Amino acid sequence: MTEPKLIAIVGPESTGKSELTEALARELGCPFVKEIARSYLAEISTFYSKADVEAIAKLQFEAEENAKALNPEFIICDTTLLVIKVWMDSAFGETPEWIIKSLYVPRYSHHLLTDIDIPWQPDPLREHPMQRKYFLEKYKEELNAFGLPFSLVSGLNSDRLNNAFNSLKAFGLLGKLND
Repeated sequence: MTEPKLIAIVGPESTGKSELTEALARELGCPFVKEIARSYLAEISTFYSKADVEAIAKLQFEAEENAKALNPEFIICDTTLLVIKVWMDSAFGETPEWIIKSLYVPRYSHHLLTDIDIPWQPDPLREHPMQRKYFLEKYKEELNAFGLPFSLVSGLNSDRLNNAFNSLKAFGLLGKLND
C-alpha cells in the first residue's frame, strides 16, 4: 500500500483555494479535505481565540489523516498547517511550536499557491481585503523557509485549473494522467 500524494492548496484569502481544491479533486476523481476553519468559525458566536485556531489546526490535520485512511492515489487539501501558521502569526504574533515543527516534516507532494489575480469576494470570515499582496509574499517566504515545493497558480476560471494541472505535471506528479 503506497501513501497517497497530498496536494496542498495555500494562499491569501479570496484567491479561489476552495474552488480549485474541489475542481482538482473532481478532475482527478479523488477525495479532498475542506477548510475546517469555515465550519468551525460558523459555529462559534464570539470572535475566535488563539485556542480556537489551534483547535482548527488539529481538526485540519485529523481530517487529512482520515482522508489518507481511504488510500486514494491523491488527496487535495484546502488549507494546511502552513495557512494556520500564517494566520496565527498575523492574528496573535506567534504560532505553537508543534505546528512549526510539523512544517519541517515532509507531508505534501506539492503546494499550489493561489495568486491574487482574481477579484476579492466579500465574506464575513475574511479579514484582509487590502493586504492580499502582503500575504502572497508572506506565503512565498514561508514556503521557501520550510523548503516546501510549490508553484504559483494564476489565471481565471478554467485557466487556473489548467495551470494547476500543468504545475503538477511539471513536477512529475500526474504522470500519464490527463495527457
